[in-house]
Amino acid sequence: MGKGRLYGLGVGPGDPELITIKALRYLRAAPVVAYYVGKEKRGNALSSAKPHLRADQIRLPLVYPVTGKKPEPPYDYEGVMRDFYDEAAEQVAAHLDAGRDVAALCEGDPFFYGSFMYLHDRLAERFETEVVPGVCSVVASASVLRTPLVYRDQRLQVIAGTLPEETLTRMLSEVEAAAIMKLGSNFEKVRRVIRALGLESRARYVERATMEGERIRDLAGIDPESVPYFSMILIPGERWRGQ
Repeated sequence: MGKGRLYGLGVGPGDPELITIKALRYLRAAPVVAYYVGKEKRGNALSSAKPHLRADQIRLPLVYPVTGKKPEPPYDYEGVMRDFYDEAAEQVAAHLDAGRDVAALCEGDPFFYGSFMYLHDRLAERFETEVVPGVCSVVASASVLRTPLVYRDQRLQVIAGTLPEETLTRMLSEVEAAAIMKLGSNFEKVRRVIRALGLESRARYVERATMEGERIRDLAGIDPESVPYFSMILIPGERWRGQ
C-alpha cells in the first residue's frame, strides 16, 4: 500500500458556506480529518467543516497544550509548543504511513497565519501534500464591516497586535491602510497607539467575523477584558475620489 496524501484545507473564517468547491471536494473524500482544538473546546475549524463531514470519517483532534494568553516565564512556551507540533505531525504521519489520506483543517487560509503551516513544515518533504487556499479573516472582516480595504495603488499592512507598542507606533505612522490581527489581551495597547496617532475615526472593529456571535462594536466603548482573540481592527484606505 502506498502512502496517503496530506491536504491542507482552508475552511474560511467561520461561516460553513465560505469554503471553496475544491476544499469541499477534498474534505468529503478524505478518510481522516485532522483539526487543532483547545482543551474541552469544539474547535473553530471543525465547527466550520462539520456540516460537510461524513459519519464514517475518522476525526483526529490535535489538542493544544496551551491556549489564550502565554504563561509567564519560566514556563517554556516556545518549547512546549514546538514539542506539541512535533507530536501532532507524527499523529498525522501515522495515518499517512498507513495509506490513509488526511484532510487537515485550517481556519481562514493555511499559509496566512494558518496553523496548518506547522504540519506542512514537518511533513511536506515526507508525504505528497496539497494546499487549498481559503477565505482569510482580513477580507472576511472587510466584508462584514462593508468597507473596501484599499483603492488603486494604496498599500495595505497586515500587523500582529502582539508586537511591542513602539513597533506598532512605527508601523502605523502615516499608514495608508491596515489590518490589525491577534487582538485579545493586546487590544488596549493597540487602541492606545491608534488614538495617539489620530487614527481612531478611521478604525473599524469587528469580532468573530462570519462566526456565530459576530459583533461590530465602537472602538471607544470596548472593555479590553471583553475582547476575544478572534477580533480585528481595520483601518481602511481613504476612498478614491476619482471614480
